[in-house]
Amino acid sequence: MIRELIFYEQYFFDFYDTQPKKVQEKIDYVLDLIVNVERVPEKFLKYLADTDGLYEIRVKVGSDIFRFFCFFDAGKLVVVLQGFHKKSQKTPRSELAKAERLKHQYFEEKNQ
Repeated sequence: MIRELIFYEQYFFDFYDTQPKKVQEKIDYVLDLIVNVERVPEKFLKYLADTDGLYEIRVKVGSDIFRFFCFFDAGKLVVVLQGFHKKSQKTPRSELAKAERLKHQYFEEKNQ
């Protein structure tokens, strides 16, 4: 295991649990790659420029595209935030703002 994944609050699972089995299997596959592969291809994990250290976990099933925001804490710890079904070229600003807010909240709670 190269990295450790944790899920902040229940946001990821609230989304994951509503997805069909086929989508859940692909999400599991991509998360397994992130945990076990030294150099994760950018098509699965991409740094988001113009953010405060956020990354995007990318999952494609057929023509459907799903995204999950995450960030690194203490080097090898990946903290996964919320997910959403991407329906347009641009990432919705509201989803990005939510991810930044959750990241800030995570560090506030951690430092208490």
